Amino acid sequence: MDPWLIWLITAALLGVAEIFTLTAALGLLGGAALVTAVLAAIGLPLPWQLLAFTLVATVGLVFLRPIAMRHLMPREAERFGVEALVGGAAYVTAEVTGLSGRVRIGGEEWTARAYDETQVIPPGTTVDVIEIKGSTALVYPRE
Repeated sequence: MDPWLIWLITAALLGVAEIFTLTAALGLLGGAALVTAVLAAIGLPLPWQLLAFTLVATVGLVFLRPIAMRHLMPREAERFGVEALVGGAAYVTAEVTGLSGRVRIGGEEWTARAYDETQVIPPGTTVDVIEIKGSTALVYPRE
Protein backbone atom coordinates (compact mmCIF):
# COMPACT_ATOMS: atom_id res chain seq x y z
CA MET A 1 0.00 0.00 0.00
CA ASP A 2 1.30 3.44 -0.91
CA PRO A 3 2.37 5.70 1.97
CA TRP A 4 0.13 8.56 0.80
CA LEU A 5 -2.89 6.26 1.06
CA ILE A 6 -1.94 5.28 4.62
CA TRP A 7 -1.66 8.97 5.56
CA LEU A 8 -5.00 9.67 3.89
CA ILE A 9 -6.72 6.85 5.81
CA THR A 10 -5.09 8.10 9.02
CA ALA A 11 -6.39 11.61 8.31
CA ALA A 12 -9.91 10.27 7.74
CA LEU A 13 -9.86 8.20 10.93
CA LEU A 14 -8.62 11.16 12.97
CA GLY A 15 -11.29 13.37 11.40
CA VAL A 16 -14.03 10.91 12.35
CA ALA A 17 -12.62 10.61 15.87
CA GLU A 18 -12.66 14.42 16.15
CA ILE A 19 -16.38 14.44 15.38
CA PHE A 20 -16.98 12.28 18.45
CA THR A 21 -14.59 14.05 20.84
CA LEU A 22 -14.80 17.73 19.79
CA THR A 23 -11.41 18.52 21.33
CA ALA A 24 -9.92 20.18 18.23
CA ALA A 25 -6.74 18.13 18.82
CA LEU A 26 -7.60 15.09 16.71
CA GLY A 27 -8.86 17.31 13.90
CA LEU A 28 -5.55 19.15 13.82
CA LEU A 29 -3.68 15.85 13.80
CA GLY A 30 -5.92 14.75 10.93
CA GLY A 31 -5.03 17.94 9.08
CA ALA A 32 -1.35 17.23 9.63
CA ALA A 33 -1.86 13.72 8.26
CA LEU A 34 -3.64 15.18 5.23
CA VAL A 35 -0.75 17.57 4.53
CA THR A 36 1.65 14.64 4.91
CA ALA A 37 -0.46 12.57 2.48
CA VAL A 38 -0.03 15.29 -0.15
CA LEU A 39 3.72 15.40 0.48
CA ALA A 40 3.91 11.59 0.27
CA ALA A 41 2.00 11.64 -3.04
CA ILE A 42 4.57 14.08 -4.41
CA GLY A 43 7.27 11.53 -3.53
CA LEU A 44 8.81 12.77 -0.30
CA PRO A 45 10.78 9.98 1.47
CA LEU A 46 9.37 8.46 4.68
CA PRO A 47 11.74 10.20 7.17
CA TRP A 48 10.78 13.58 5.68
CA GLN A 49 7.10 12.60 5.82
CA LEU A 50 7.40 11.88 9.53
CA LEU A 51 9.23 15.17 10.07
CA ALA A 52 6.57 17.07 8.11
CA PHE A 53 3.78 15.39 10.11
CA THR A 54 5.52 16.24 13.37
CA LEU A 55 6.09 19.87 12.42
CA VAL A 56 2.56 20.49 11.09
CA ALA A 57 0.99 18.72 14.09
CA THR A 58 3.11 20.69 16.56
CA VAL A 59 2.28 24.02 14.94
CA GLY A 60 -1.39 23.10 14.90
CA LEU A 61 -1.56 21.96 18.49
CA VAL A 62 0.59 24.74 19.93
CA PHE A 63 -0.69 27.72 17.95
CA LEU A 64 -4.02 26.92 16.30
CA ARG A 65 -5.76 24.83 18.98
CA PRO A 66 -5.77 27.56 21.66
CA ILE A 67 -7.33 29.98 19.16
CA ALA A 68 -9.95 27.42 18.13
CA MET A 69 -10.80 26.59 21.74
CA ARG A 70 -11.31 30.29 22.57
CA HIS A 71 -13.83 30.53 19.76
CA LEU A 72 -15.58 27.25 20.57
CA MET A 73 -15.99 27.75 24.32
CA PRO A 74 -18.79 30.12 25.28
CA ARG A 75 -17.82 32.88 27.65
CA GLU A 76 -19.48 33.08 31.01
CA ALA A 77 -21.86 36.01 31.02
CA GLU A 78 -20.91 38.96 33.21
CA ARG A 79 -23.07 39.30 36.29
CA PHE A 80 -24.28 42.74 37.28
CA GLY A 81 -26.34 44.22 40.10
CA VAL A 82 -27.58 41.87 42.80
CA GLU A 83 -26.67 38.83 40.69
CA ALA A 84 -23.01 39.76 41.20
CA LEU A 85 -23.46 39.53 44.99
CA VAL A 86 -24.69 35.91 44.96
CA GLY A 87 -21.85 33.57 45.90
CA GLY A 88 -19.88 36.31 47.61
CA ALA A 89 -19.08 36.83 51.27
CA ALA A 90 -20.96 38.94 53.80
CA TYR A 91 -20.30 39.97 57.39
CA VAL A 92 -23.11 39.60 59.96
CA THR A 93 -23.71 42.90 61.79
CA ALA A 94 -26.90 41.90 63.65
CA GLU A 95 -27.99 38.37 64.55
CA VAL A 96 -29.44 36.56 61.53
CA THR A 97 -32.33 34.15 62.00
CA GLY A 98 -34.91 32.65 59.67
CA LEU A 99 -36.98 35.83 60.13
CA SER A 100 -34.58 38.78 60.32
CA GLY A 101 -31.01 40.03 60.54
CA ARG A 102 -28.47 42.43 59.04
CA VAL A 103 -25.31 41.80 57.01
CA ARG A 104 -22.68 43.96 55.36
CA ILE A 105 -22.07 43.10 51.70
CA GLY A 106 -19.38 45.07 49.92
CA GLY A 107 -19.69 48.09 52.22
CA GLU A 108 -23.50 48.20 52.17
CA GLU A 109 -25.85 47.08 54.92
CA TRP A 110 -28.52 44.59 53.82
CA THR A 111 -31.43 42.92 55.55
CA ALA A 112 -30.81 39.22 55.77
CA ARG A 113 -32.38 35.89 56.66
CA ALA A 114 -30.76 32.55 57.30
CA TYR A 115 -31.03 30.23 54.30
CA ASP A 116 -31.68 27.41 56.76
CA GLU A 117 -34.58 28.84 58.77
CA THR A 118 -33.59 26.87 61.88
CA GLN A 119 -30.16 28.52 62.14
CA VAL A 120 -29.21 31.48 64.28
CA ILE A 121 -26.05 33.21 63.06
CA PRO A 122 -24.33 35.48 65.62
CA PRO A 123 -22.85 38.91 64.80
CA GLY A 124 -19.26 38.86 63.55
CA THR A 125 -19.72 35.68 61.51
CA THR A 126 -18.69 35.54 57.87
CA VAL A 127 -21.42 34.09 55.69
CA ASP A 128 -21.95 33.25 52.02
CA VAL A 129 -24.74 34.96 50.10
CA ILE A 130 -26.83 32.13 48.67
CA GLU A 131 -29.64 34.13 47.11
CA ILE A 132 -31.07 37.64 46.96
CA LYS A 133 -34.85 38.00 47.26
CA GLY A 134 -35.92 41.59 46.79
CA SER A 135 -33.71 43.54 49.19
CA THR A 136 -33.06 40.61 51.53
CA ALA A 137 -30.00 38.41 51.35
CA LEU A 138 -30.38 34.73 52.16
CA VAL A 139 -27.13 33.69 53.81
CA TYR A 140 -25.42 30.58 55.12
CA PRO A 141 -22.45 30.50 57.52
CA ARG A 142 -19.03 29.60 56.20
CA GLU A 143 -17.31 26.62 57.69
